[in-house]
Amino acid sequence: MIRLATRSSAQARTQSEVIAKAITTLSGGEQVELVFVETLGDQKADVPLHVIGGQGVFVKEVQNAVLNGGADIAVHSAKDLPSLSTPGLVVGAWCERRDARDALVGSRLDDLAVGATVATGSVRRTKQLSTIRPDLQFVDLRGNIHTRLQKIPDGGAIVMAVAALQVLGLTDQIAEILDPKVVVPMIGQGCVAVECRANDRSTKDLLKLVDHLQTRRAVEIERMFLAELGAGCNLPVGAYVDEGDELTTFLAAGAEVDARWVILRQTLSGEPDPYQCAVDLARKSRESVS
Repeated sequence: MIRLATRSSAQARTQSEVIAKAITTLSGGEQVELVFVETLGDQKADVPLHVIGGQGVFVKEVQNAVLNGGADIAVHSAKDLPSLSTPGLVVGAWCERRDARDALVGSRLDDLAVGATVATGSVRRTKQLSTIRPDLQFVDLRGNIHTRLQKIPDGGAIVMAVAALQVLGLTDQIAEILDPKVVVPMIGQGCVAVECRANDRSTKDLLKLVDHLQTRRAVEIERMFLAELGAGCNLPVGAYVDEGDELTTFLAAGAEVDARWVILRQTLSGEPDPYQCAVDLARKSRESVS
């Protein structure tokens, strides 16, 4: 029996059930039990993410369940994982990626009236959309998927990850999917990461069954961009390796409308070290916004 630690939100539960079923099927019958954990991000659902710490607020308690022996594996949305690995844990699987793009629910961007309100809990999304439509008003948005879908401002829109809506079968709510070369997704968005104890060889071998090599390469390149910026980076940032093997990165000096920002792109096909390309783009981005 494999014990799987996860948050209890509908999205986390559903994606964990998918991973559990895949492990059982591919292993020839290994049973998986879900262990539900409440994280700091769940406890402070009414506080903006950038106030309570941004990355890591949805993963630490889930990771501790594995480190403390209460579970064998931890399942996360990969975009929530900090760039530095947690001592004692290893990512045993980067599961096949869903759609990594962001989407608007409520109204298309071009259909929003001047001064319309857009709700999002992401400073990255706020900054990128404000560079396209500086007239828009932005308000914070927290809560689970169904709660957020009930908070569409009158005449406005909310911003959601397409993958989150795919998990719950809610893609019919999408008004517009945003171009990832313009609104660059968060690092790892659309991917589910599965961690286990670094010294647990049998579980690491089991997780190879659900590891997706193409997704692993793409997400690890994106995470290299974030790692080069520094573990303490809390600036609006995004990176995405698309199906054409092009890395697009975004970095801004802040969420303010007049803050400097830069989008860079690099084709990775044919590059001897695509991970170094991510490092180079991070350095160029930092120089551009400083």
